[in-house]
Amino acid sequence: MMEDTICLILGGGQGSRLFPLTKDRSKPAVPIGGKFRLIDIPISNSLNSEIFKILILTQFNSASLNQHINQTYRFDNFHDGFVDILAAEQTMENADWYQGTADAVRKTIKHFTSFKNVKHVLILSGDQIYTMDFREMFKYHEQVKANLTVSVLPCNRADAKGFGIVKMKDGLINEFVEKPKDETLLDSLKTSEFIRQTFPQIESGKEWLASMGIYLFNVETLLELLDNDHKDFGKEVIPKAIKTKRVGGYLFNGYWEDVGTIHSFWKANLDFACKNPQFDFYNKQIYTHARYLPSSRFSECTVDESLVCDGTILNKTRLKETVIGIRTIVPNGADIEKSIIMGADDYESPEDRKANKAKGIPDIGIGAGTVIRNSIIDKNARIGKNCFITNKDKKDHFDGGNYVIRDGIVVVPKGAIIPDGTVI
Repeated sequence: MMEDTICLILGGGQGSRLFPLTKDRSKPAVPIGGKFRLIDIPISNSLNSEIFKILILTQFNSASLNQHINQTYRFDNFHDGFVDILAAEQTMENADWYQGTADAVRKTIKHFTSFKNVKHVLILSGDQIYTMDFREMFKYHEQVKANLTVSVLPCNRADAKGFGIVKMKDGLINEFVEKPKDETLLDSLKTSEFIRQTFPQIESGKEWLASMGIYLFNVETLLELLDNDHKDFGKEVIPKAIKTKRVGGYLFNGYWEDVGTIHSFWKANLDFACKNPQFDFYNKQIYTHARYLPSSRFSECTVDESLVCDGTILNKTRLKETVIGIRTIVPNGADIEKSIIMGADDYESPEDRKANKAKGIPDIGIGAGTVIRNSIIDKNARIGKNCFITNKDKKDHFDGGNYVIRDGIVVVPKGAIIPDGTVI
């Protein structure tokens, strides 16, 4: 069955809620866990499920994503698998950009139906962190004889207001409401008993079933449901399908995080570094670009519940609950806590550092005596000496010249310069 499946990964829109991490890159290209990118999660889940035909739909800032895909996912000449980018394109039939998730898939129909023997289409999001064996979802899809299957996850009341909520009967979804805000309506969508029967050890409060935005279609069903002008799967396509099709609900109760905001992104990354992470890269087969970097070097450092990636040099540095990305340089001491340092694309040479000094700018990395708390420092940032990046005024939202604050998290954009002695 897996050989007749095409996987479509939706790259999302402008990613405004993840700004400035998405200022120069698409959401799927945002680095996570020090050395991976968000797109590596759905691709790895697909490959580990023996789905080898993968198309990624993007339209914003796709250059770095293209480079990552081309450098990372290559099959040999004797394998018919592929991982390709499908950027939005203007044609004689379609002059507009993608208007939503369903519209994006509709405008790429000619691409994925051109392959032989395509019977199923698996649609995934490019900004979620989870591990799923899609072969189990396929088995369920066949078992309930579904035309379409939606993966669903138990959630609590607060989260339920932000997702599509479903009710089920006999393995099929018979009701779907997108982001219900009305309390009475929300109460009517509870499936407490069904959830407890399925997952006896589930934590209290998880009384609703939320759509994960993971859809498995029989290809003829998908084509029929997109033969209109509907723009979004959650708001339009899925509710319509429930009325006319057999829509399965595949229950999942593992770790799943939709990293659509700065706070959720920051929180998920810090979880990777804790002693008992909910999502553990050490127990998952997650693929990414192979880099030939030297081992990391430490001198007089204190490191607690942190991840430190390849090619890093740390001297007299204190790390606590922090993720340190590739090629991070801290040459003479810093104190970093609850933060994400994404590292650098290249090392600076002695000549580069000499030129930096002549220009009066810091080297790429973290300067001596700098303190960083609750922050995200994007790639190639230049953080000067004796800086305090701590959100000292406890602002929730702020736009500075070379940094922003979102959800109380200080974010220094890619390539930004923070001069010596700066206090944020």
